[in-house]
Amino acid sequence: MKVWVVFGTRPEAIKMAPVVHALQRTPGITPVVVSTGQHQELLMPVLEHFEITPDLTFTAMKSGQNLNQLSQRVIGFVDEELNRDTPDYVLVHGDTTTSAMAAIAAFHCRVPVGHVEAGLRTGDMSAPFPEEMNRSLVGRIAQLHFAPTVSASKNLLKENVDQSMIHITGNTVIDALYFTRDWMQETSWQPDIAALRSLDTNKKTVLITGHRRENFGAGFANICEAIKQLAEQFSDWQFVYPVHLNPNVQEPVNRILRGLENVHLIDPLGYRPFIWLMQFSDIILTDSGGIQEEGPAIGKPVLVMREVTERPEAVEAGTVALVGNSTAGIVSKASELMSDASLRESMGRQISPYGDGTASQQIAQILSSL
Repeated sequence: MKVWVVFGTRPEAIKMAPVVHALQRTPGITPVVVSTGQHQELLMPVLEHFEITPDLTFTAMKSGQNLNQLSQRVIGFVDEELNRDTPDYVLVHGDTTTSAMAAIAAFHCRVPVGHVEAGLRTGDMSAPFPEEMNRSLVGRIAQLHFAPTVSASKNLLKENVDQSMIHITGNTVIDALYFTRDWMQETSWQPDIAALRSLDTNKKTVLITGHRRENFGAGFANICEAIKQLAEQFSDWQFVYPVHLNPNVQEPVNRILRGLENVHLIDPLGYRPFIWLMQFSDIILTDSGGIQEEGPAIGKPVLVMREVTERPEAVEAGTVALVGNSTAGIVSKASELMSDASLRESMGRQISPYGDGTASQQIAQILSSL
């Protein structure tokens, strides 16, 4: 059985790397690693960390292109490669443009699609944008749905997906996280980055990430103003913000936060340093999707600066809280958490609703059984 594993962004590569390893260990399956290069420069350190070399590569990103132009380039590349060498299955991940366009190309070539991290839904096509549409589209095309949780599988059943096509496996991001955490412990790895080595180990730390399109504009201004107020109120804490390179993020962050003594605005981090920083932190403030899964898995309380989430399980478990993107909402919940050590301990208890680190092996076994 020949199985394509397709990814193009750094998060996809992280979450699909354990799948590649599991397929390589499975007799009778030949994985073919396909990279669209949607995040070309960000992909390389991840691939080096997981010791993966793509078999087919492309560079999808061009300066200034919009989502439709990116989609056109990805679907054209995947279609061309599919017509050269047709696999038995195409595996895509999650909710990216790469995933949606690769799934459409495979569908047009009559190649069955497997969807890793299937069934996540907010019910709102504008949040997150365009991810909600992308994953819903793949959900209509896929013939195999690897859902991370029971809740995700129920979303698929509501959309009339045949139950026999749904497999609850946990999320492969936990596989990648545990692999990396164990590797760092075994090798005593420390980041060789001055901005991280200079952090004060005696101070409590808030890790901040933010990059979502739906927060561009007023939303990011609100987020930055909230961080400013928190930094001024809690001068004995340090705030670490690896700032996304997108100008829509850079402008408000630098305008509002640059120069605050206890706010460290640093360059984007690779996967290993970021996992180290998550473990170093006491609270995580984010609008990311994957961090909502990774934080609870390593016992960190996570505040999500979004109005809705497609990952409700950790909210229900109490390790993640939605705080929206208003300044007042962020400041209120973060202040409460920063002022109460017992609340941080309670919220940060290690409950991972997203699996035990065996999702990738389950996916490989399911494909092998076919």
